[in-house]
Amino acid sequence: MQKRTKFSLWYYIFSLFLILLIDTIFFSGYNINEISYKEFRDRLEKNQIESVIIRPDKIFGRMKVCDSTAVAAQDCKTFNPEAKQTPWRFDFSKHKEELSRQFIVVRLDDKDLIDDLQAHGVDYRGKIESNWLQNLFLNWIIPFGLLFFIWGFVFRRMGVGMNALNVGKSKAKIFAADPKNKVTFKDVAGIDEAVEEVKEIVDFLRSPDRFTRLGAKLPKGVLLVGPPGTGKTLLAKAVAGEANVPFFHMSGSDFVEMFVGVGASRVRDLFAAAKEKAPCIIFIDEIDAIGKSRGRGVISGGFDERENTLNQLLVEIDGFNPGLRIVIMGATNRADVLDQALLRPGRFDRQVLVDRPDLNGRIEIFKVHTRTLTLDANIDLHDLAALTPGFAGAEIANVCNEAALMASRKNRSRIEKADFEEAIERVIAGLEKKNKLINPRERQIIAYHESGHAIVGHFTPGSDPVKKVSIVPRGLGALGYTIQTPLEDRYLLSRSVLIGKIKGLLGGRASEELVFGEISTGASNDLERATKIARDMIRIYGMSKRLPNLSLADHNQGDFLGREANIAPHSEKMEQMIDEEIMEIINNSYKEAKLILSEKRDKLDIMAQSLLEKEVLGKEDIISILGEREGDTA
Repeated sequence: MQKRTKFSLWYYIFSLFLILLIDTIFFSGYNINEISYKEFRDRLEKNQIESVIIRPDKIFGRMKVCDSTAVAAQDCKTFNPEAKQTPWRFDFSKHKEELSRQFIVVRLDDKDLIDDLQAHGVDYRGKIESNWLQNLFLNWIIPFGLLFFIWGFVFRRMGVGMNALNVGKSKAKIFAADPKNKVTFKDVAGIDEAVEEVKEIVDFLRSPDRFTRLGAKLPKGVLLVGPPGTGKTLLAKAVAGEANVPFFHMSGSDFVEMFVGVGASRVRDLFAAAKEKAPCIIFIDEIDAIGKSRGRGVISGGFDERENTLNQLLVEIDGFNPGLRIVIMGATNRADVLDQALLRPGRFDRQVLVDRPDLNGRIEIFKVHTRTLTLDANIDLHDLAALTPGFAGAEIANVCNEAALMASRKNRSRIEKADFEEAIERVIAGLEKKNKLINPRERQIIAYHESGHAIVGHFTPGSDPVKKVSIVPRGLGALGYTIQTPLEDRYLLSRSVLIGKIKGLLGGRASEELVFGEISTGASNDLERATKIARDMIRIYGMSKRLPNLSLADHNQGDFLGREANIAPHSEKMEQMIDEEIMEIINNSYKEAKLILSEKRDKLDIMAQSLLEKEVLGKEDIISILGEREGDTA
C-alpha cells in the first residue's frame, strides 16, 4: 500500500507566501507618479517636459531635469517611456532617480495641446494598441493556473480524493485472492451449520458445471442474518478464501451520499467492476442501510435517494448473467425491515442464520483465538466456555485479547486461568475500581446485599449456581456483583426457573431490609430486571393464572438487537389484570427470598463478614460457607 505523505500546516503557509510573492512580482506594476493636468500644463509652460506618449485615455511622459546637477535637457540620459509600460515589477534602471522622472496624467479634451508641445520642443507621439491578449494571460490564465496548481498539490499531499467526477465511483474494498492472508473455513468456528450452508457457494464458484448439468439454476444471493459479532463478515471472507476468488467488501452506508443519484451510480459501478473480475463475491455489510422496505413511515421524499439506490440494486441483481459466477452476499441483524422484493427468490435466494454459539461452539472459538497465545498448562477451554454463556465470537475474541494483556501487565510468561476469569468479569461487569472510596457503612450494606443474592440463588431450586461474589466496584455504577453461570446451555425456561431468577434478584434488597430494617437505592437494577422477567411471563410467555396461554407480543422476526417485542393493543381491564398479577409475582418472590434469608441468617452474617475481609469470594469459598448445592429440579 502506498504511504501517504503526512500533511503539515507549513504547506498552507508556504502556499500563501508563494501567492503573495507572485502577485508582488508579476501583477503589481510600477508605482509611477500621477500628476494633475494643471501641473502638467504648468511644467510644459516652464519647459520641463522632455517627451510624451499620448494615448486615448492617458499621457505618459518624462521630465527634462534628472537631478540638481543637470543644466540642460541634453544632459539627461535618453529615456523611452514606451519601453517602461510593461507590467513587470523588476527595476532595470541604473539610477534610482529615473523613476522620479516618469509621470502619468489623465488626458483631457485640450485642442491646444499639440501646438503647445510643438512650441516647447517636446518629443511627442500617439499610440493606440490592444492589450487584450496580454491582459488575458496576465490577469486570468496565469493567476488561475497557479491557483489550480497549488490546489492540486495541496490536496494530493493531504491524500484527499474529493473529485466531483469520482463521487459516483464505488467505495468497495477489493480483497484479491492472496494465499498468505486469505481467510478459510479453518478460521471460522462455532457456526458449523452456517458453514455447511455456504460450502455449496464455494462448490458453485469452483465447478459450476456440477450444478448446471442437471438444469439447476445457480444461486445469486445469500443473506447472512444473526446477532452482532457472530461472524457474518468473517464467514463471507472465508467463502471467498475457499473459492480463491476476489472479494468486494462494501457497507450499506457507503452507497448513501448527500448528492442525489450517487447511490445508484455506485451500485452500477460496483457491479461493472465485479463483472470484470468474475468469478467473484460481492459482500454488502449492514445491507439494511439501503434495503429497508420502501415507503415505510415516509410521508415526503426524504428517503427517495435510499429507495433509488435499492431500486438500482434490485435491477443489477436481476440484470447480470448467472454464467458470470458472481455471488452476492449480504449481512444484517435486522432482516425484519428488509424490503420483500430484495428477499424474493431469484435475488437473495437463501437466508443463513449465524446465531450465537452453544457450549461446543464456544470451545471451538476459544481454540481459534488461543492458537497464537501462550497458555498455562492448567487452562481448560471447556471451563472457559462454560463461564461465557451467550457470548458471541467477537466477545470471546475480546476476552482472549484482554487475558493476554492482563498477563503481560503482570509480567507473566504464560496466560493463566485467573487472567481469563478476570477478563470475562471485565467484559460482563466492566472495569474494576479498587481505588473508589466507600465509607464503612455503605460497604457493609453492599456486603449484605451481595450475600443476599448469593444465598437466595444458592438455595433456590432451578437457579444458576453462584460462581463468584464481590464487593469491588466495577463499571459505571455497580458497587458489587454476584456471578451466576448455568451448568449447560438452556433454550427453554420453565415458570419455576423464571420465578427463581426473580427471587435471586430480589435477594439483595430483602437482605438489606432484614438486617438494617430499611432499604437503599442499590437494588435499582435488580428491580428493573426482576420486573421485566415478571412482565414477560404474563404478557409474552402466557404464564399468567388469570390470563393463561395468552401472549400479547408482536415479535419482529429477524430482529437480533435484543429489543423488547411490541405489545398488541388490549383493553384497560386486561392491562389492570396484568399489572395486578405482576405485582403478585414480585411480592410473593420477595417474601420467599426474605424467608430464605431469615432461615439462613447465620450464613448471611458469615458470608457478609467474609466479603468485608476478602472483598471477593470464589466458588470454593461459597461452598465452604453455604455447603454443597442441591441439584436443579427445573
